Amino acid sequence: MKFDSLIIGGGVAGLSCAIRCAEAGLKTAVIAAGQSALHFSSGSIDLLGRLPNGELVTHPFEAFAALEQQQPEHPYCKIGQSNVKTALDWYQAMMAECGVQLTAQDDDTNHLRLTPMGTFRATWLSQQTVHPFPMFEPQQGLTRIALVTLDGFRDFQPELTADNLSKIPQFADVAITTAAVELPDFEIMQRNPCEFRSIDISRVLRDESKLHAFAKSLIQQVGQADLVVLPSVFGNGDGAATIKLLEGLTGFTICELPTMPPSLLGIRLEEAMKSRYKALGGLILAGDEVKRGEFKDGKLARIYTRNHRDMPLVADHFLIATGSFFSHGMQAQRQAVIEPIFNLDLSTIPHRDNWYQHDFFSPQAHPFMKMGVKANASLQPSRQGQAIENLYCAGALLSHYDPVTEGCGSGVAISTGHFVAEQMIAHHTREIENVPEQQERTIA
Repeated sequence: MKFDSLIIGGGVAGLSCAIRCAEAGLKTAVIAAGQSALHFSSGSIDLLGRLPNGELVTHPFEAFAALEQQQPEHPYCKIGQSNVKTALDWYQAMMAECGVQLTAQDDDTNHLRLTPMGTFRATWLSQQTVHPFPMFEPQQGLTRIALVTLDGFRDFQPELTADNLSKIPQFADVAITTAAVELPDFEIMQRNPCEFRSIDISRVLRDESKLHAFAKSLIQQVGQADLVVLPSVFGNGDGAATIKLLEGLTGFTICELPTMPPSLLGIRLEEAMKSRYKALGGLILAGDEVKRGEFKDGKLARIYTRNHRDMPLVADHFLIATGSFFSHGMQAQRQAVIEPIFNLDLSTIPHRDNWYQHDFFSPQAHPFMKMGVKANASLQPSRQGQAIENLYCAGALLSHYDPVTEGCGSGVAISTGHFVAEQMIAHHTREIENVPEQQERTIA
């Protein structure tokens, strides 16, 4: 099978690249081995929360100069600030067309999202059902907050959230209460409440009569509140519409909180991106896995997958976006770290004794988080020192950044995926334009 572009990896980076290629009319396929990391994500898009030296970032784009000084090999520095901004603007507009509204602050600052632990994380874009707490005065406009769970639901403990939230100085004068609401008709269900996960509850509350009963119980339990925080249990595709209906029934302003996996907020992004890609004619080879590739004249000629066995997949351009250790994009052996599909060159790996900090929760980032594939300014990786002309790398597989400590994982994934797609499109366009010229010269 022959494609214009072949994407290895079905996460944010891979799908961003695939959608942009499909928008430009390239014949594109995505090979996705399994669930992406979106099933474990907050569903917000982080741009840059901290610099590598730990300094808090309030205005991400204004911090790019400092980022370049501290970490010139950071993926953002390779592709440039304007390309990062173009990519995030494109992503926000594209997701809006899919029905997922992602909002940023008008003053180009990060905002804060509440975590289940009752702490805050800086982020750039949040879904319309997530309350954007202002960066400098997060308590602004709030005098009463109610943290509500479902009776027996084990993936959200509002007492823990309330306890930590109340210790933040800005919330000293905010009344924080907790409550538990029983799932409607639970007494006739054949399961223990602690067995329910968020996806199970969303199926129950999709029934409008049960949602009305839930709304009635919610009003009785909460009373008055400026903001009602609920775990994300309101559907993956139609969750935002369900919450809008619930707000209408109760009169409350509701904030969704990501819980333990599966994260419905993350799944909502994934489903919207896949639907967009398929609507553009893109092909997803789900459940397949690339096993090896063949290289010729400095290019990746073909790849072989588990399901297609000895039938090669061929493309003009390839992207590898298989993630880091969590997604098996990289593997750690006793004394070495490898990229297992093509054995690509990695950034310098320190001695094993220096791969991680002694304490899991450490003020300093764990060094293994910045391990990854070495790439040039065009995000092309190399093998044995030789750059591969038609292979690109994007997302968490890239080295020289820490997506967790720096709070930039989804921002790097979207911007590098989009950056690679634009290069593939430019190459494809040049090839099409050159064909008639070559034919004319041959005829003459």
